[in-house]
Amino acid sequence: MLDPLALLVLVVILALAFDFINGFHDTANAIATSVSTRVLPPAVAIVMASSLNFVGAFVGTAVAKTIGTGIVAPEAVTQQTVAAALLGAIVWNLITWYFGVPTSSSHALIAAIIGSSIAGSGLGVFNPEGLSTIFGSLFLSPIAGLIFGFLIMVLLMWLFRRSSQSQVNGYFRHLQVLSAAFVAFSHGSNDAQKTMGIITMALVSYGALPTFEVPLWVMSVAALAMGLGTAAGGWKIIKTLGVRLVSLMPVNGFAAETSSALVIQLATHFGAPVSTTHVISSSIMGVGASRRFSAVRWGVAGNIVLAWFLTLPLAALFAFLFRLAFRLIG
Repeated sequence: MLDPLALLVLVVILALAFDFINGFHDTANAIATSVSTRVLPPAVAIVMASSLNFVGAFVGTAVAKTIGTGIVAPEAVTQQTVAAALLGAIVWNLITWYFGVPTSSSHALIAAIIGSSIAGSGLGVFNPEGLSTIFGSLFLSPIAGLIFGFLIMVLLMWLFRRSSQSQVNGYFRHLQVLSAAFVAFSHGSNDAQKTMGIITMALVSYGALPTFEVPLWVMSVAALAMGLGTAAGGWKIIKTLGVRLVSLMPVNGFAAETSSALVIQLATHFGAPVSTTHVISSSIMGVGASRRFSAVRWGVAGNIVLAWFLTLPLAALFAFLFRLAFRLIG
């Protein structure tokens, strides 16, 4: 029989490991476009992204509460269920990072919670209203990113229609630094809260917290883990997003980053967990399509979308198997 306190410590360690991996897995969200357009040197871009990921994690806890209470009631979840969910999400993240595929850590985590909960407690513990809200935001946010990216790029092309390409790129080389910073801050504000929600769920399950309220120390360690993970970099995914998907110039990078950051901030305000990977990827597609449909390398885009759809069943399956393994252990 596993000791409850040891399980709680294991869950916290796994949650921070997931947060760290999420940081280097999703570094590309904030800096792929600014690196590929040569607006920022890679080292400078990573320092900026890691710092603002850390700061962004302190903006609130609405997303954490959605993750911690919207999928499964915290009191109905065991430590083994949470640990198995984290292991499933971590395994999927590492597989996709190894192959340089920009998949969603958010999708992986949510799917893993579902798979682990089914193995541990069956279907009766789910919150249908919360799940519909979560999956609605995960589905609609990439569409919003695509539309915003397209419209902002069209607007910029119209505003600067009388300027030469070199002039436009000169203007936006400076502005893209700000838009990249905005994305990094937004990424921290949404993604780090997911780890906060998992740790708080585990604390409620253990009995260390009477209600679901995220402690300051949980916010701090989640922010630190994500910041350190971002500093570790994620160059394979950066290459996929910033080079292989669409050829970008500074004005394109600014449009993609601004549109994705706006979508993420809007979702964070309403406590909706979104995939920053999906949002920035779709924003880049929207920006590319505004120039001409063929500007987007749709073969690469298709592989990314396929990986998105595979994330849900495979992350859930990994977590399901880990939960069965914990049952065998005791």
